[in-house]
Amino acid sequence: MKETGESKEQQLTVALRIRPLSDAEQEEGATIVAHRVDEQVVVLMDPMEDPDDILRANRSREKTYMFDVAFDFSASQEEVYRATTKGLIEGLISGYNATVFAYGPTGCGKTYTMLGTDKEPGIYVRTLNDLFRAIEETSDDMLYSVSMSYLEIYNEMIRDLLNPSSGFLDLREDAKGVIQVAGITEVSTINAQEIMELLMKGNKLRTQEPTAANKTSSRSHAVLQVAVKQQSRSRDVLQEVRFARLFMIDLAGSERAAQTQNRGQRLKEGAHINRSLLALGNCINALSDKAGNKYVNYRDSKLTRLLKDSLGGNSRTVMIAHISPASVAFEESRNTLTYADRAKSIRTRVKKNLINVSYHIAQYTSIISDLRSEIQRLKKKIADQAGHIYSITYYPFFCGCWLCL
Repeated sequence: MKETGESKEQQLTVALRIRPLSDAEQEEGATIVAHRVDEQVVVLMDPMEDPDDILRANRSREKTYMFDVAFDFSASQEEVYRATTKGLIEGLISGYNATVFAYGPTGCGKTYTMLGTDKEPGIYVRTLNDLFRAIEETSDDMLYSVSMSYLEIYNEMIRDLLNPSSGFLDLREDAKGVIQVAGITEVSTINAQEIMELLMKGNKLRTQEPTAANKTSSRSHAVLQVAVKQQSRSRDVLQEVRFARLFMIDLAGSERAAQTQNRGQRLKEGAHINRSLLALGNCINALSDKAGNKYVNYRDSKLTRLLKDSLGGNSRTVMIAHISPASVAFEESRNTLTYADRAKSIRTRVKKNLINVSYHIAQYTSIISDLRSEIQRLKKKIADQAGHIYSITYYPFFCGCWLCL
C-alpha cells in the first residue's frame, strides 16, 4: 500500500460574528462600539474618545478590520454555517482534513454558534446532517465508516465526555506525527440522530460554572472529532481508500478576572483557560510571523498540541471569532480582533489522505495461499530438526541417580 496525495497551500479562513447587546449590558448603559460595515469589514471605536477632542483626532483608537466574512446580530445560524463550514464537507469526503473552531471572550456566543439550540441548531448539527446526507447520496457506489469522539480539556486535563468514568487521558504522537488521545471512546455510526444524542449527552457533562460575565460559562475547551473513511464497494479491486478527520471545537472564553469577578477555584480555572489561550495566541503569532519564524511552540498546552495540524499542518481550517459590540467589552473585543486579524496570515499545506491499493483481490488470494504453504514448510522443517536433536540427545537407560527415578 502506498500513501499518496499532493499537498497544496491553503489560507486559514477567518470569520467574525458580533452578538447582540445582552440585557446586562443594556442595563449598564453600554453603547455599541463594534459595527459591521459590509460583508467583510468591521469597525471598532474607542468608547473613551471624545469626538470633539481635536488634539486626539490624529491618534484615534478607532480601527477597521477586514475578514473573509463578517456577521452582525441579524445573521442566522444557517447563514453562518453556509458561509464558514458547509464548503468543507465535500473536501472531507474526498480525503481532506478540516477544522472549525470558535474563539473569543466568555459570553460572546461561541457555544451558541457551535452547538446552538433545539430550534436554532449550530454548526455541529448542521455539519453532521449534511455529511450524512452526502454519504447517503453516494452510498450505492462507496462504502463508508464514520466514527466520532467528544472530549473536553479542563484545567489542562483531558476528559472523555462520552465516557467520563475513564478518568483523565493523555495525548500521544504516532510515528507520522499525528496527535492521538490515548483511550478515547470512539463511536462508529452512520446515523446523524444517534451522534447528536450522544453529543447532547456529552455536552451536559461538560464543565460549566456561572461567572459575572456569563451565567453558563463553559470552563473547558470542547472538541468533537469525526473520522470518515471511504472506499469502493467493488469486490474485484480496491483502487482507493480515502480517510479524513474533522475537528469542531468550542473553545473556553478568554477572560479578565476583574470582568468575571472570579475567586478561589474559578480564579484558578480562569488562569488555566488563559494559559492555554495564550499558548494558542503565541502559536498564531508565530505562524503569522512575516519574518518567517520557523519554530512554533505547540507544546505549551494540550490545546495547542491537539490543534497542531489544524493551525499549521494538514487541514483546511476555519476560525470563527466572536465579540460583544458593547463599550464595556472594548478591551476584550480589541484583543480578539487583533488575534483574528493575525490568523488571516496563517497558511497550511493540505494533502488528500488516500491509500492506493495496487494488488488485485485474486493476487491477494494467491499471496495468502503462498504464505500458508511457506508456513507449513517451515513448521515441517522445525519439526524435523527437533526430531533430529532428540535422537542425538536421548539416552535409553537410567543412571540410577535420584533425578532419573
